[in-house]
Amino acid sequence: MKNFHLPLPEETYSHLRAEAERLRVPATTLAREAVDHWLRQQVRKSRHDAISAFAAEMAGSSLDLDPGLESAAIEHLAKPGRTKK
Repeated sequence: MKNFHLPLPEETYSHLRAEAERLRVPATTLAREAVDHWLRQQVRKSRHDAISAFAAEMAGSSLDLDPGLESAAIEHLAKPGRTKK
């Protein structure tokens, strides 16, 4: 575990302290969880953006979706009686 000094605006600090008291957890635990959550979201967004960029770049090329597979997927999704989740 590494320590990191993070100055916070007074209002942010007050909200963090109040929420920590409400949840009966240390404010550092709450802050650590919030930072961890944000970082995981950034990794997911970065991965999504990379996949989207690759798909856009490869559209229409030999690496694009196989036409037969695409047709089968559309046919499967369009089947009558299929329920949405």
